[in-house]
Amino acid sequence: MSPGWSRRCASITESRAFEIFIVLTIGANAALLCLETYPDVELAVPELSWLERLFQGIFVVEIVLRILAFGRRPQDFFKHGWNVFDFVVIAAVFVPGLHGDTAALRVIRIARVVRLVRFSPGLRTIVTALLRSLPGVGGFLALALVTFYVYGMAGWLIFAESDPEHYGTIGRAVLTLFVLLSLETLPELIGSGLELSPWTLVYYVSYVIITVNLLLNILIAVIVNSMEEARRLEMTESLATDEDRDGVPDDIDRIMITQRLDDLRTMIAELERDLRIDRSST
Repeated sequence: MSPGWSRRCASITESRAFEIFIVLTIGANAALLCLETYPDVELAVPELSWLERLFQGIFVVEIVLRILAFGRRPQDFFKHGWNVFDFVVIAAVFVPGLHGDTAALRVIRIARVVRLVRFSPGLRTIVTALLRSLPGVGGFLALALVTFYVYGMAGWLIFAESDPEHYGTIGRAVLTLFVLLSLETLPELIGSGLELSPWTLVYYVSYVIITVNLLLNILIAVIVNSMEEARRLEMTESLATDEDRDGVPDDIDRIMITQRLDDLRTMIAELERDLRIDRSST
């Protein structure tokens, strides 16, 4: 493909009007999926299927233009995770066996709405933060699993006979403790526990302190830390853009130009002082 065509495709795909058009198309496609959930809309099935094919064609053209914008290196399109996601979601409808009204095809069509994340830097940062927090969340889940197991077994030993509905088995005990994270059932459980023994209050108080306060705060800290890392990563990627292809990031170019302008103003001011030029009198 000639460089001229790739530049034209790049100018189209990078334009604000093109992004707004694709966002509106994704929103209209989401509205179409909502309409299909109503039985009365079945009377307009031919029109809806035509709209679905129209949206599908628009998305295909979008992906083709974005790939062609890379010119002679179309493989660079797949170096970005969001580009790979967009390509998979759009190309999946052409996989044999996914035609008609299958559940897999509906899931793929719903996944198109997730593409809106790519057009919002804030949403991209949140999704990146969630993905980067997975290792920390894995450690948190391991700790939470041990905590639920210990308190579940303790609850089974204490309340199995007096409250079998909530603690009759380890499964019910863990489910009860999981629901207790919302603290909505705490007064009811404490009341039934006090009927058995006042010492059961220690069980619930310690559980609330350890799980509801300590563990959840650890989870929040992990996510917040990942959010800060994602923001720094987003800033780093923005600094790495080099549209003029001079080997220096565009933001660095702007900083250097600003510094040079400041130096030039300082030199002019010093030159005026040396020449004793009074600008107010001119």
